[in-house]
Amino acid sequence: MGEGVDPTQMCQRLVEKVAQSKQLMAITDPELLVLFEDWFEELEEEIISLVNTHGPLGPPELADKLGLSLRGATFLLSKLKREKKL
Repeated sequence: MGEGVDPTQMCQRLVEKVAQSKQLMAITDPELLVLFEDWFEELEEEIISLVNTHGPLGPPELADKLGLSLRGATFLLSKLKREKKL
């Protein structure tokens, strides 16, 4: 495939993350899960507001403005775009 991402490794990492996520959900207190979901929704609303105010933002700018990791900002932006919220 040349340079870039190895699809096999990417799929394997995704499967591992899903398994981790399921394990965490099995031990997570439902009340904590609700708080996490609320926080996540607030982050999404804040991102939408920032983009509406400042125009399109890349992951580095978003990470800086919200105090997120670059990976977190990239994930949230792609999620909002995929859901057509941005």
